Amino acid sequence: MLTTLADGFLCCLLGKTPNAVGPLDSVESSDGFTFLEVKPGRILRIRHSVPKDRAEFPPEPAEEPPGRGAVRCKRRITLYRNGQLLIENLGEAGAPRPRSPEPAEPEEPAGAPPGKRRKRKPKKVVTVDCEKRITSCRGTHGDVVLFFIHGVGGSLDIWKEQLEFFSGLGYEVVAPDLAGHGCSSAPPVAAAYTFYALAEDMRVVFKRYAKRRNILVGHSYGVSFCTFLAHEYPHLVHKVIMINGGGPTALEPSLCSIFNLPPCVLHCLSPCLAWSFLKAGFARQGAKEKQLLKEGNAFNVSSFVLRATMSGQYWPEGDELYHAELAVPVLLVHGMHDKFVPVEEDQRMAEILLIAFLKVIDEGSHMVMLECPDTVNTLLHEFVLWEPDTPRGDGDGDTK
Repeated sequence: MLTTLADGFLCCLLGKTPNAVGPLDSVESSDGFTFLEVKPGRILRIRHSVPKDRAEFPPEPAEEPPGRGAVRCKRRITLYRNGQLLIENLGEAGAPRPRSPEPAEPEEPAGAPPGKRRKRKPKKVVTVDCEKRITSCRGTHGDVVLFFIHGVGGSLDIWKEQLEFFSGLGYEVVAPDLAGHGCSSAPPVAAAYTFYALAEDMRVVFKRYAKRRNILVGHSYGVSFCTFLAHEYPHLVHKVIMINGGGPTALEPSLCSIFNLPPCVLHCLSPCLAWSFLKAGFARQGAKEKQLLKEGNAFNVSSFVLRATMSGQYWPEGDELYHAELAVPVLLVHGMHDKFVPVEEDQRMAEILLIAFLKVIDEGSHMVMLECPDTVNTLLHEFVLWEPDTPRGDGDGDTK
């Protein structure tokens, strides 16, 4: 995932301190936001929209025809000691079809008899064998919830166009502000912004609002939390959408020295970082893009939270093997002009995932959901409605 200076530019646009809120369990504000206490004194702002004409406990949808949307997910993943990964997607007959090249065997040791090679022993072998039911999710279905998770430095306001679009179609949507971002509380200790701390927050939010079929949408760093939840709750996560999330690599803290500067210096650099982000984060630098940067609601983070969040990006479990184990359908959306995340990283992600579809938007860049909202909304909605054409698949998740 994205762990470089790139995501940091987004984090330091205005240098404002997020609004703090007092301890409470769960309170609905007059402007439609909910403030949820995920831990004592740790409050997250959440946009939770439910269609007005939907019952509080909607009935389960009618039974679908047997076999509809059923896909057999079967693969064998072999991890070798040198870090190489061999992924074999297994068809109905059980015949392996390598998804990635067979790792090269080690060279013969000097003096070894001809024709005899030392067989490489794998470090770990994982088998994924399950049958998933992938169905179309419509706004009229009461068991569907869409979760939107932003990245470092953003807030739930970056999803403004998507939240309005899907709410208008009758979907239930949930979008939280990460701790220290937007209008969520900002704990004064760096440990509050590690990947594990933020992931546990997202777990609480997910468990609070999840229903039978849940669709996760993440941008940049937010993709890591979507992956975490999909891995933790495979029977509840129905589909995942990753927007400019990068490759399937373990997270490591950014080594950029700029984030080791004193807070006062980092705060003074905000105008320069904002201009750098404008040049690199958007495909164009027109009036629309400049206005997006001036809107403080979407980008509101302090220099301390920025440094702590970037330094806390440590998640060694989230490697290629971790991603290869996912059996949930994934849509990858990439802005072609993204200077933060090369398209090759999303292509590698598509190769590793079992069921993946990669869509590239030529006019977009890193903040593609803000630049091309209509295109992004159409792609997301098509994927939400998508279900397999055939009753049963062979588990081959080639990208399209």
